[in-house]
Amino acid sequence: MKIGILSRRPDIYSTRRLREAAEARGHHVEVVDYLRCYMNITAERPAVMLGGRELDFDAVVPRIGASHTFYGTAVVRQFEVMGVFPCNESTAIVRARDKLRSVQLLAREGISLPVTGFAHSIKDVEALVKAVGGAPLIVKLLEGTQGIGVMLIDSDEAARSVIAAFRQVNADILVQQFIDTAAGSDYRALVVGGEVIAAMRRQAAAGEFRANLHRGGTAEPVELGADEREVAARAAAAVGLGVAGVDFLRTSRGPLVIEVNASPGLEGIEGATGVDVASAIVRFVESRIGAEQQRRRGDD
Repeated sequence: MKIGILSRRPDIYSTRRLREAAEARGHHVEVVDYLRCYMNITAERPAVMLGGRELDFDAVVPRIGASHTFYGTAVVRQFEVMGVFPCNESTAIVRARDKLRSVQLLAREGISLPVTGFAHSIKDVEALVKAVGGAPLIVKLLEGTQGIGVMLIDSDEAARSVIAAFRQVNADILVQQFIDTAAGSDYRALVVGGEVIAAMRRQAAAGEFRANLHRGGTAEPVELGADEREVAARAAAAVGLGVAGVDFLRTSRGPLVIEVNASPGLEGIEGATGVDVASAIVRFVESRIGAEQQRRRGDD
């Protein structure tokens, strides 16, 4: 099978591991810088081009950076037009990157999450703060990864000032209930093909409320309960992702989902758990391609 990994850099841990896992299972693999791709958009012979040649893959594994979502997902979409299987579809990546759309999809599916508010007018800031239970609260930019653009506000007055300042420069934000019982920890479940294959507990560094490993957090393996595994799988499905990192908090109300990530890093969770996540992703791609080939033979 010919697999394309859409990534800016072949030396990144996640990209390297995916390539190693796919090659170990006998596949031909090419890492493609999606920003160097260009597209021939036609009904007769749609193509994705790189350096003057057409790219020919059975499947692609998108590793699209948050700052290049628009162009990256356009490339994924073009592969979809060509009939190439993506382990995460372009529309699902876009949904995951838009935090507002994500929480709306989760809420529609009855998946529990911290109370979340969104408003346009600065005249509604006070009511918005009240709606999520007041300070302390979390303010999040709608697009951001690795904890960037996430702030903990500890007073109603500061919350009103910060939210009003963001709105005056037309920055869209979410306002979210702060779960103080989390004590700086959260949980990530790695979902592949609808199943949780690895999970870790992340603990924030001293003086930091964000548990992201890129911000100095630490990680350890953890066993999830059946309800947590179910919620993680449902959250990935609600956004439409075949491969997802689902972040949640453990609370007396049960697991509360805080984010669904479309390009979860593999280094932290493989290092913490010892699980070969990269090979699980490759096996998922194999199963989907195999199922599609069987379907086509049945149609003949």
